[in-house]
Amino acid sequence: MKVLGVAGFSGSGKTTLIEKLLPRLRTAGLRVCVIKQSHHDFAVDVPGKDSWRFRVAGADTVLLTSPHRWMLVQELHGGEEPDLDGHLRRLPPCDLVLVEGYKHADIAKLEVWRAANAQPWLHPCETGFIAVAADRAPPGKIRHFPIDDLDTLTTFVLEYAR
Repeated sequence: MKVLGVAGFSGSGKTTLIEKLLPRLRTAGLRVCVIKQSHHDFAVDVPGKDSWRFRVAGADTVLLTSPHRWMLVQELHGGEEPDLDGHLRRLPPCDLVLVEGYKHADIAKLEVWRAANAQPWLHPCETGFIAVAADRAPPGKIRHFPIDDLDTLTTFVLEYAR
C-alpha cells in the first residue's frame, strides 16, 4: 500500500482535490482509503441515535454496522491521539492511502496551494514534498501541476500509486 499526503493550509482546496480525484482513481481500478486529520472535535454519529447514545453513555468503542456500510468510533477519553502509523495499521488492504493533514509526517506529500490564501509555501521548509498543485508556479525546483488540471494530477497519482 502506497501512502500520499495531501498537505496545505486551510482553505487551499485539499478536500476538494481529493474528492475530485477519488472517482477517477476508482475508475482506474485503484482501491483507495483516505485518512483525514482534524484539529477540531467532530461527531460522526447523529445525536439521539443508538450509536451516539452508547458513546455518550461511556462506551470506549462503538461499531455501527448495516448491509451498506460499517463505522468504528473509538473515544480517546482524554488519551493521546494515535499517530499516523497507528491509523494506517487499522485500514483494510488497499492500493493507495491519501492522507489529508499530517503535514509534518515522514511520508511523500503533494502540496496544495492557492495565492488567495496568502499563506507561505510548505515545500521549501518541510520534508517529503514531491510535487505541488497550485494556481501559480511554486518557488524552487519541484514538480508542479495546475490545481485544476485533474487529468494530469490523476496521472501523477496513478503513477505514484503503481
